[in-house]
Amino acid sequence: MSTPPDLHLLSSLVVRKALDGVVLPAFRPSGLSVRTEYLPTTLLLEKLDAGAAPDVLIGTRKALQDLEASGVLAGGRAVPLVRSAIGLGVAPGAEPPSITTESDLVDALLGARSVAFSRAGQSGIFFQELLVRLGIAEQVLARATALESGFTGTALMDGRADLALQQVSELLFVDGIETVVPLPEECQQYTDFSIALGPGAQGQAAAQRLVDHLTGGPARDAYMATGLQNISA
Repeated sequence: MSTPPDLHLLSSLVVRKALDGVVLPAFRPSGLSVRTEYLPTTLLLEKLDAGAAPDVLIGTRKALQDLEASGVLAGGRAVPLVRSAIGLGVAPGAEPPSITTESDLVDALLGARSVAFSRAGQSGIFFQELLVRLGIAEQVLARATALESGFTGTALMDGRADLALQQVSELLFVDGIETVVPLPEECQQYTDFSIALGPGAQGQAAAQRLVDHLTGGPARDAYMATGLQNISA
């Protein structure tokens, strides 16, 4: 009997903690193996443009809606998965800032030695726009730690920054980060993420099984446990 091929899951970083820790290990008894690749949605789209054909995609709702409209998705449509808020991670042992208001956030950002952010991530794109709106872009970006991709919390652990901004679930992914503080509501941006059959899933029942697993109740419980919120269509 031939071994079934790996399923290729191309996903945004936002669900990695839940997927790696709980959700995908629970899928292994199915006999199907999953090859995962995690990227910010902007880089995920570049990979698709370059010819990548994953079986399953997880990305921002807007990006997957655009792929749906262009006919790229094998199943024809994307399914809403989770909603994520942006937060600030604090270096281990440091006193967490009180940022209940916009003024509090400005004080925290100006008072930080360096703030780490992801240049290609949705949170990092929003952060740069927010700094302009708050009128502190020049001061904060002059000493910020900009990562091209990956988890900004790593810059807390190696001392490059004392605050890190990213999706809450992405900050929680990094072992050692003790405190994550959501941005105040007037400065917050919630991002919805969806899941879909990718261009490599044509005629593959196995890919649909993976989607069903990733959208099932136990998976959603794991998402909620890692700082994400549930959404529906």
